[in-house]
Amino acid sequence: MHERAGQRALPEDLTDIAALTAAYYDIEPDPSNPAQRVVFGTSGHRGSALDGAFNEAHIAATTAAIIEYRAQQGTDGPLFIGRDTHALSEPAWKTALEVLAAAGVETRIDARDSYTPTPAVSHAILRANGAGTSGGVRIEGPGRADGIVVTPSHNPPRDGGFKYNPPTGGPAGSEATTWIANRANELLEQGWQDIARHPDPLNAECVSRTDYMSAYVDDLADVIDMDAIREAGIRIGADPLGGASVEYWGFIAERYGLNLTVVNPEVDPAWSFMTLDWDGKIRMDCSSPYAMASLREAMTPDENGNTPYDIATGNDADSDRHGIVTADGLMNPNHFLAVAIEYLFTHRPGWAESTGVGKTLVSSALIDRVVGDLGRKLVEVPVGFKYFVPGLVGGTLGFGGEESAGASFLRKDGTVWTTDKDGILLCLLAAEIMAVTGKSPSQLHAEQVARYGKSAYARIDAPATKEEKAKLAALSPEDVTATELAGEPILERLVNAPGNDAPIGGLKVTTKNAWFAARPSGTEDVYKIYAESFLGEEHLTEVQAAAKEVVAAALGN
Repeated sequence: MHERAGQRALPEDLTDIAALTAAYYDIEPDPSNPAQRVVFGTSGHRGSALDGAFNEAHIAATTAAIIEYRAQQGTDGPLFIGRDTHALSEPAWKTALEVLAAAGVETRIDARDSYTPTPAVSHAILRANGAGTSGGVRIEGPGRADGIVVTPSHNPPRDGGFKYNPPTGGPAGSEATTWIANRANELLEQGWQDIARHPDPLNAECVSRTDYMSAYVDDLADVIDMDAIREAGIRIGADPLGGASVEYWGFIAERYGLNLTVVNPEVDPAWSFMTLDWDGKIRMDCSSPYAMASLREAMTPDENGNTPYDIATGNDADSDRHGIVTADGLMNPNHFLAVAIEYLFTHRPGWAESTGVGKTLVSSALIDRVVGDLGRKLVEVPVGFKYFVPGLVGGTLGFGGEESAGASFLRKDGTVWTTDKDGILLCLLAAEIMAVTGKSPSQLHAEQVARYGKSAYARIDAPATKEEKAKLAALSPEDVTATELAGEPILERLVNAPGNDAPIGGLKVTTKNAWFAARPSGTEDVYKIYAESFLGEEHLTEVQAAAKEVVAAALGN
């Protein structure tokens, strides 16, 4: 833990934005250096221009690869492109636009020449493909739309990010991202300077403006009970954390007559107003109590127990994540997911009885218990929101959520809303829950604890070599010879997710009252251990220690 975690950033903590932007254009990556190649993780390609990992060359090559990929797939409709408030997002957006315009791709940019949250891009793609109409979503055939979002999400100010959303509107699957990354790296090796670029893309015939904000905000009434929030007079304090939702919150308040205050409307690519995260970095992680220290402090009850807002919310830089603060403090993301699921599946009569609940396998088992009582099907998938996309598009999943505070759910009529994480939506849901039930989400969580028990949950890292990480990712259930975990018999040894049989890329072991999951880090020589126990903090510590022993034995150490 950094000594100044939770304290406001000092000048020496800030990124030199001018140097960062200059590096985007000046540094040419070395394709023979693995650290400087295009690599698509679960949310696109990310890196810093200062490290030669996110530069003009990467974006020109990746955009050209996307153009080839969408042509192969027969995707010939409009491409919707948006960007967040990171310093590298605007130059990367410009580079992409130059390549798209030169190729004659029908491209839609923001009408306000401003920031566009990830969920607004997903919403626009799905709307263009028929969402919200009687015809339903059409993701194949001529005229289908897709998109690009220029964002590294909650990453520090020095980073940039670039991700592709196909006609399904959500994160691209591994087949697509692998092809795009491989082709982009080929173009880097062959000479990215030869990629055609339009000198004035904003005035190109194929580039037009679209009002992302009005389209998204106007449709919110189809998915959230905005009338209930307004009529109950719920006092909302919305903190964009300097991200892409900054103009959206004010517009939402005006459009629906809400008692909503934009807590901090400031946009600063250095994020000088942020408090430092646990490791001393500036990170717009709205699920972190350290990054959310300012909003938590603002919600501290006075001597009479009053707070300035009934509910306060935060979003990360591209607004795909949510943070919920009540008078009891910042909610654990797992706790809010469980409350949201129970509320939605008891307050959405338009959803089919067969509609299930999607969760990642490292999310809390509290969700399993809630879903079991609801009598709904639980669909447990590997880490990655892309695994929820088919269910959300088809309406077979009413809700899909990740332990890292990312989720989305269906419209009131049971049809798709967004297939990428929607932090704005989940923040509004918290206000709806309070308006309809008269209780805060944290109070409802306390009621769940009384019914299902209190769990202790944590994620820690353990050292691992590259060889050990590769071995961990390729384990089979038979490699786990242990029969008990922290005093309880082992019930399941999973290397594939039970919800869709997709590889976990690691291992999950469960008992009656506890579980752990171990996954190799993609960026560091460690593996991540997620663990939970319904028998208390001490037992969680035992589970974590036992997890290391189980993994070591399975790896043959």
